[in-house]
Amino acid sequence: MEMETSILVEGLTKTFDGKPALSNVSFHVERGEVFGYLGPNGAGKSTTIKILSGLLEQTSGRAVIDGLDNKRERVEIKKRIGVVPETSNLYPELSVYDNLRFVSRLYQVPRAAREEKIGSLLDMFGLKDYRNRGFGKLSKGLKRRVVLAAALVHDPDIVFLDEPTSGLDIMSARNLRKMIQGFKQEGVTVFLTTHYIEEAEELCDRVAILVGGRIVKVGTPGELEALVRETPILEASLKASNPLGIQLFEGLPADEVTLQGDKVRVYTSDVSEAIYALSQLSKRHGFEITEINTLQPSLEEAFVKLTGLSSEEMRSEKEGKP
Repeated sequence: MEMETSILVEGLTKTFDGKPALSNVSFHVERGEVFGYLGPNGAGKSTTIKILSGLLEQTSGRAVIDGLDNKRERVEIKKRIGVVPETSNLYPELSVYDNLRFVSRLYQVPRAAREEKIGSLLDMFGLKDYRNRGFGKLSKGLKRRVVLAAALVHDPDIVFLDEPTSGLDIMSARNLRKMIQGFKQEGVTVFLTTHYIEEAEELCDRVAILVGGRIVKVGTPGELEALVRETPILEASLKASNPLGIQLFEGLPADEVTLQGDKVRVYTSDVSEAIYALSQLSKRHGFEITEINTLQPSLEEAFVKLTGLSSEEMRSEKEGKP
C-alpha cells in the first residue's frame, strides 16, 4: 500500500542575526507515523516546530504540511494541526474549562460536540477537579496537561508535541504515551521532540537525530541501533568500598569504556578478553563484580555514537535550561 506524505521538508534553513539555527534540513513524515526528533538543547528542534506550525518563517527551503505550503497557506494549516509548545500558550486569568472552551470556539468545533469533547479531555488528563481553577494558579505539571488537552480539542490531523511529557507526573506521562500510540490507529500523524531517548525508542516509527541545526541520521530505531551492533557491549555491576574512577578502567581492551554509578560499560570486539581483564582489575583494586551481562545495542547507544552526547548529559542540559 502506497504511503501518503503528511509532512515534507526540503532544505529548511533558518538564521538568526546571521547565525544558522537550522541548516539545509530535509525529511518527510508519513500519514499516521510517529516521527521522533531527537537532539541536544539548542539543536534546532523547537525552531523546526515553530516553522512547521506557522509561528516562524524559514530563511530558505520548503515545508509542506498536509499538502499545504507553510508560507502561502499558513491559516489553513493551523486549522489542521495541534501544537503542544515547550512553554504554555494559554491564558492565566481564565479557568481550565474556559481556556478549553475558548480554544474549541477558536477552532470552530461544532457547539453540539464541544461540551462532550471538553469533558472527555478533562477526564483523559485527570483535570475534572480543576476545571474551574484559574490556569495561572496551577502547578507546572497541571498546566502541561491543560496545554495538551487544548491542542487536541479540535481533533487535528497532525500533532506537534514539543517535549510533551516534560513536567508531567508518571501517570499522566503514561496516559499520554498510550494516547500517542492510539493516534497511529486513527491515522493521526505525530511529530515528537523529546530528550528522553527511551521514550523515542518506545513510541517512534522513525527518528531523526539533529545536531547543531543539521540532521545527522534518519531511520527506524532498529536501523539506528544497527549502526553500533558491530561493537558488543559488556556491562558489569560493581561493588566497592571506595568510589571508583573511570581512569581505573582505561587499560581494558576496549574501543570505549563508560562508568555510570556502579555500572561500567565496555565496548569491545573481544568480550572474553574484556571479562578476564576486568576480573584481574577487581582482584588488584579490591572491588567486586556482582553481575555481568552483554547488552543489545539500543537507540541510546546509536545516539551516543552519532552525537558524542550521552542521554544523561542531554537530560541534565535540558532540565537545567531556565
